[in-house]
Amino acid sequence: MGTIDFSPFASPALPATRLESIESDKYDLATKYYDFETMLTMPKPRRVAVRLELDWPYKRHAATFAGTLRYAQEHGWQSTVDEFVEDTVARRGNALPYDGVIARASTKLASLAARLKLPVVNVWTSSPVWNRLPGVFPNYPAMGRMRAEHLLSRGLRRAAALTTDHDRGQVMEAKAFIDTLQEAGCQCNAETISLEAASSVNEWRKSERTIADWMDGWKLPIGVFVSVESHGRIVAQACRNRGWRVPEDVAIITGQNEETLCEGLRPTLSSIEIGYDRIGYEAALLLDRLMDGQAPPKEPILISPMGLVVRESTDFFAAEDSLIAAALTFIAANSHQQIGQDDVARAVATEIRTLQRRFQKHLNRSIASEIRRVRIERAKRELAQGGRSIKEIARDTGFGEAPRMYEVFQRELGVTPGQYRRERQVPTDERAP
Repeated sequence: MGTIDFSPFASPALPATRLESIESDKYDLATKYYDFETMLTMPKPRRVAVRLELDWPYKRHAATFAGTLRYAQEHGWQSTVDEFVEDTVARRGNALPYDGVIARASTKLASLAARLKLPVVNVWTSSPVWNRLPGVFPNYPAMGRMRAEHLLSRGLRRAAALTTDHDRGQVMEAKAFIDTLQEAGCQCNAETISLEAASSVNEWRKSERTIADWMDGWKLPIGVFVSVESHGRIVAQACRNRGWRVPEDVAIITGQNEETLCEGLRPTLSSIEIGYDRIGYEAALLLDRLMDGQAPPKEPILISPMGLVVRESTDFFAAEDSLIAAALTFIAANSHQQIGQDDVARAVATEIRTLQRRFQKHLNRSIASEIRRVRIERAKRELAQGGRSIKEIARDTGFGEAPRMYEVFQRELGVTPGQYRRERQVPTDERAP
């Protein structure tokens, strides 16, 4: 039996370019199919609600939000601003609209979170449920100590503090401020005014009278801690009305570095930069772990302040002894150089023994200790604020070599320069689990 020749019916040979096109189409289809399968198996982005009262323009609201947003963008979260998250969650019942919440937490939100097993991280120190939820807060005791040490370093031996009532963070900060002063043998004239001082004319006038009575008890020169920038402005204005000079008679450190209030009028006000974006970032990192099913930390996470922002209101050395004042000014201006006690004595035209005795009498520390303290403060600011190498910072702050700075930090602060920097700088994605 013969064979049948199908060649007349066979498809004509395709050109090479057409074959390549077909193969490419097959590859594209396979890739698309694979991508579709991948999409079906990929986890959905986490849905996170943020309740931070963003109608308030302060850093504790806006900068905290910026930190949460940065973490959300790095990790592909679906982040939603929901200032009434309690109502949103309550309306949906067990069908949770969010996988987690970062909030200035209310009692209702804490109760809902417990009932529905909804992970929540609180970032409000004065929340009525601060001890019922995992929290990330500023380290208020560290801030209080930092303020007191700054005023003491200016040669001040009298102090006063003004805080607002019913603010848990300010209570902790004021206590640390007063304790640090007392350890140095100094007393503090402390006063509180209403958190609602600006809520009405009557409350405002009452607060003005309280501040006036408080200031009547001062003996100049004095260092003053005012917890809120707007109240710091009131104190500075009251000093002007009394004919008192800032900072020569009254050195003021205030608030949490809200630049408009600190820099908008003269004198500009020294403050502390907390770095609220770090609080937001750390809160998001903690929430991520809670959503993964990890146990919450036993204690709130405390974020140390980034450092002091020194402005006109404390740019002064208040020493009753003019020789000490001159020596402190020289040390502040030259501590980044390789100076010693001989150089300080020479700069103020006196013998080392005489100057040493006066330092011990008025400051309760030696000349060398003051030089070292100023270098440490300068290095701490550099470590917190920038990405320069520790070797460069050691050189430019007067330590000379990095090992010497390591040695001093370990002895005086109990941490290495690297540890100090990591605690105060904005976290990076490398810290995520």
